[in-house]
Amino acid sequence: MSSKNSFEESLTTLGKIVRELEQGDLSLEESLKLFENGVKLSRECQERLSQAERRIEVLLKDEEGNPTLQAIEKEDLREEKAPKIKRRIVFDDDEDETPF
Repeated sequence: MSSKNSFEESLTTLGKIVRELEQGDLSLEESLKLFENGVKLSRECQERLSQAERRIEVLLKDEEGNPTLQAIEKEDLREEKAPKIKRRIVFDDDEDETPF
């Protein structure tokens, strides 16, 4: 599935994937492949919705409190996300150490 598809096409394809998975007639490998495609489409659709929401939020009020439109750049549409950091806790289980 390409991100070049329209939102509506992606949503329709996502619906077809859900119906196929719900039927349960697929092998495990086929199900996993469809699921992966569905997750990808779902993320693409969510990003498009987020971009649309950010564009709508550009409606601002001027000095007099009247709503006005403000031009925005593509860079402004990108959502800044904090990097995901995975933390691992390691416990040493040395029996040679004596407890305090």
